[in-house]
Amino acid sequence: MTALTSPLSRLRWTFTDGLTLVGRELGRLRQEPGQIIAALAFPAVMVVLFGYVFGSAIQVPDGGDYREYLMPGLFAMVTFTAVQGVMGRMAADASRGVMDRFRSMPMARLAVPFGHSGADFLVGVPLLAAMVGTGLLVGWQPRHGPLATAGAFGLIMLMRYALSWVGVYLGLAVKDEQSAAQLVPLFLPITMLSNAFVPTGGMPAWLRFIADWNPISALTAATRQLFGNPGAPSGDVVWPLAHPAATVLLWSAALLIVFVPLSLRAYARRGR
Repeated sequence: MTALTSPLSRLRWTFTDGLTLVGRELGRLRQEPGQIIAALAFPAVMVVLFGYVFGSAIQVPDGGDYREYLMPGLFAMVTFTAVQGVMGRMAADASRGVMDRFRSMPMARLAVPFGHSGADFLVGVPLLAAMVGTGLLVGWQPRHGPLATAGAFGLIMLMRYALSWVGVYLGLAVKDEQSAAQLVPLFLPITMLSNAFVPTGGMPAWLRFIADWNPISALTAATRQLFGNPGAPSGDVVWPLAHPAATVLLWSAALLIVFVPLSLRAYARRGR
């Protein structure tokens, strides 16, 4: 009994059960190829829409190609979709009674949320690869070498994993998947109210303050800086944009510290 309740054995138990549920989530996605195709087509649609339609009317700070300016913002935008994707799948499992069946099994409590967040992280890799491929086709490229490029992609995936736990909590907090779907349009202003697509300098002061402190702005600024793309912050800017990589690390840590315990509590309460 001591071995079963020791911290190491509980951690191993959680990790093993979590990997099993990661496999379940990936298997479910394989059975729904339409979702995968739509997710992979999304980057191309965004590049065409913003890069070629809106880009002709937007001036990049200090000059430069708008599509190179745009790609880090699109990386950040696609990263944020982790919230709505995990939220929808979590709400679906909760409303259909799947989680009740999981609770009846000798399974670690953290395994179900870990499975959803872990599966989203793995799904995020091919999505990021699709974004990179689309960007290269339209002329974007990282210019600061492989180490800085790897650092930028690492920040993107770290933020995606942290945001997936926000999705886990929201999926458990709503009543069903229909309610989760109704929340999706509310996420669009969060991504748009940032420096992802346009410079924040022309915004009203109160709106610029919100945009500059938006974690999407920090991720966009950090990746522009690491990729060597136009629009990297310079001069007298607020702290999150003066130190964007550190800000992304702080935001990611804060989201995990807050939403992992909240998700565990919400998961426990759904069973009462």
